[in-house]
Amino acid sequence: MIEETLKEAGEKMDKSIVALQNEFANVRTGRANPALFSSITVEYYGTPTPLQQLASFQTPEARTILITPYDKGSLRDIEDALRNSDLGANPANDGNVIRVVMPEMTEERRKEYIKLVSNKAEDARVSVRNVRRSAKSAIDKFVKDGEIGEDEGVRGEKDLDALTKKHVDHIDELFKGKEAELREV
Repeated sequence: MIEETLKEAGEKMDKSIVALQNEFANVRTGRANPALFSSITVEYYGTPTPLQQLASFQTPEARTILITPYDKGSLRDIEDALRNSDLGANPANDGNVIRVVMPEMTEERRKEYIKLVSNKAEDARVSVRNVRRSAKSAIDKFVKDGEIGEDEGVRGEKDLDALTKKHVDHIDELFKGKEAELREV
């Protein structure tokens, strides 16, 4: 029972870390990255469609991304969606591809992004702790109901604490890496 509870808690904590990694991928650094465009949707024949499904991406230079639509008829719609996004980029359309040059990041913008990343990391830590709390209450219930002994319950809690610490440390490492990436000029 404890093993199942710990395994389930570990899987939920892993999902929190994967969600954090996805959130971090959407935060812009000084380099151009196709993941920045993952949250942009384009009105394509009346249907909101993720940009990732409508075009391919190339990064010929550190701050430039070339977006090549699969359907040339969607060039104008993609360009409008990019212009209306919060990326602060000005897309240029040459009839075949859209060239997006990411603007230089100012020091003020870097600080904003670091604060944003810090908040996202804290949300992930809270999520991991919530999983720990529910797993601990399940272990306590097993002990209370007499399904397992007290010693087993204490051992299970120690294992749960170790699992929680491992995941929180991983979140801290991800945060430090992203912070260093954002500070890089």
